[in-house]
Amino acid sequence: MATAGLSVDQARCMILHVCDRLIASKDVLTQADKSIGDGDHGIGMARGFSAVRQKLEAAHCESLSELFQRIGSTLLTSVGGASGAIFGCFFSGAARGLADCATFDAKALSVMLISGFQEVRTRGKAAVGDKTMLDALNPAVVISAEMASAPLYDSLSAAAKAACDGMEATKTMIARTGKAKTLGERSLGHADPGAISVHLILQAMSEYAQTLVCKDET
Repeated sequence: MATAGLSVDQARCMILHVCDRLIASKDVLTQADKSIGDGDHGIGMARGFSAVRQKLEAAHCESLSELFQRIGSTLLTSVGGASGAIFGCFFSGAARGLADCATFDAKALSVMLISGFQEVRTRGKAAVGDKTMLDALNPAVVISAEMASAPLYDSLSAAAKAACDGMEATKTMIARTGKAKTLGERSLGHADPGAISVHLILQAMSEYAQTLVCKDET
């Protein structure tokens, strides 16, 4: 696994682990959103990834593109609000980028992040530095491109760390878009909830890859 990447079914299992992490993080995300938003981000993300879990448990996917498109469309219809639209288009954008990827390896991770980032930037009309999920995605995009030939776990681990750093950096930013924009300097000191969710997603993906590395070593 460490060099060859994940099969479509292994990638599905990885996303199921992501679902569990986002569902378990509902209160953390809710509290983060209460600081600079309306407090519904955690509830929406938990609801959305619960729906994704149900969808993926009930259906077989033939390709990575189909898998990620299913995630995107499910989030779009189940999360609601801006988070549903933005995270839905992230995974749908990733799906289009993954059309030519047979396995989820470090190159596919880079393609996923680049394609998803571009879709969010286009649809959301935000930029890096606006205190959004893009600020966690951007450093992950950069490091994953640099590590596109590395073992998947190494690339995922680095991307998760980069996303964490990007998320932490949003605490020093003044929000320029969304509900938090109205707070002005009062948004300082608080991490963007969408950026937190990006970090949680990549961290969960990294955790799943680590379990396979451990199995390979035993």
